[in-house]
Amino acid sequence: MKSITTLIASVALCATSGAQDLAPKAPSQERAIAIIGTTVHTVSGETIENGVVAFTDGELVAVGGRDDGSGAVPRGARVIDLSGQGLHVYPGLIGANTLMGLMEIGAARATLDYDEVGQFSPEVRASISVNPDSTIIPVTRSNGILTVGVMPSGGTLPGRASVIRMDGWTNEDLTIDDDAGVIVNWPSVQLQTGWWVRSTDEEQRKRTKEQLERIDGAFDEAEAYFAARAADATTPQDLRWEALRGVISGDDRLLIRANELDQIMSAVRWASERAYKVTIVGGMDAPRCADLLVRHDAWVMVTGTHRLPNRRDDEYDWSYRVPQMLEEAGVTWCLAATGGNFETPHERNLPYHAATAVAHGLDHDEAVKSITIDAAKLLGVDDVLGSLEVGKAATLIVTDGSPLEFTTEISMAFIDGRLIDLSNKQTELAAKYREKYRQLDLIPEEGEE
Repeated sequence: MKSITTLIASVALCATSGAQDLAPKAPSQERAIAIIGTTVHTVSGETIENGVVAFTDGELVAVGGRDDGSGAVPRGARVIDLSGQGLHVYPGLIGANTLMGLMEIGAARATLDYDEVGQFSPEVRASISVNPDSTIIPVTRSNGILTVGVMPSGGTLPGRASVIRMDGWTNEDLTIDDDAGVIVNWPSVQLQTGWWVRSTDEEQRKRTKEQLERIDGAFDEAEAYFAARAADATTPQDLRWEALRGVISGDDRLLIRANELDQIMSAVRWASERAYKVTIVGGMDAPRCADLLVRHDAWVMVTGTHRLPNRRDDEYDWSYRVPQMLEEAGVTWCLAATGGNFETPHERNLPYHAATAVAHGLDHDEAVKSITIDAAKLLGVDDVLGSLEVGKAATLIVTDGSPLEFTTEISMAFIDGRLIDLSNKQTELAAKYREKYRQLDLIPEEGEE
């Protein structure tokens, strides 16, 4: 009989091996491609009827109309003529806040790699740990999400976010930007009073104070380190504090996870006192302090609309209306689908979070922007992604309708000009069991009624 240790190891190995995407990755674009005869949604500009989108070497070289000649087809290009089919071209959708590739099966510890040891590890880059063969990647990209921000979790400073493309053989192939911002998990500053709370009010206040002092202490030490380096170039390098150089210099934004009103206000005021640029990740109570956010140019990454309100006396649709309220208040924001460690397998539902916001007041085009160009801006990659513009990456999808509609199908996807296989484990299982029921004469053969 196997020992219990051997049995556990075998289960973990099976879980890991069973969680691999076995499909080959797409090869590089070999010749120019032009998609013609579709409605082109540039997102950053006008929508073009009977449009042309052409790309060479993974870069957009023409975006325009066929009728006015503004969309030129490159010489020798492979032409994909979709005229008369009612199809649309959109930039690839962007999931701004995920654990993509850092987790596979929540109950299998061997497949989780999003939480570094220790409270302070700002030097950690998420892209290093991403599993390029995760089965969650092809499932997610089949719904049009071709780029994601990967953010480690756990601890006070868990590391740095990375932006990855959703196809590649290795971590290096996937990585677009391995340093998209340092993450801080801001402590809750609101007293918890639920039946499950075992700490007294005084104990909670003490714990919060200690956590805030630790954050202050870390950044004080980092600033002292940079002052020492400026005064004496022979001062030894510290990788932890080097990771904070962009934040402290004002070049990069700090990504602070915060949802509650007091938590958000505390984080923004702390950052403004230090002259740091900040993006709030979470932001469920952000509309309640929109003036503060606008005044300090604090951006907000809303982590989903499919969630319950924070407060008992909130309107039932508060979470659905957060995007619309932020838009009305003039806050710079984008929408992500996930806000917790175990929601990443559902990242494919990102467009439906945006659709829910549209159903509760947000303009449709603004919703599309929130998961394309606005998400790219908050991740710092809007110079290459998020819209269909000449010079940007040819990362785009072809659909039969708005990507926010549940019934819309993604018929083609390109990442950096590479045609992506949209099949995945779920589509293969669907085909397998349809064939089973055909063999049992319970459903008709393909092509039969």
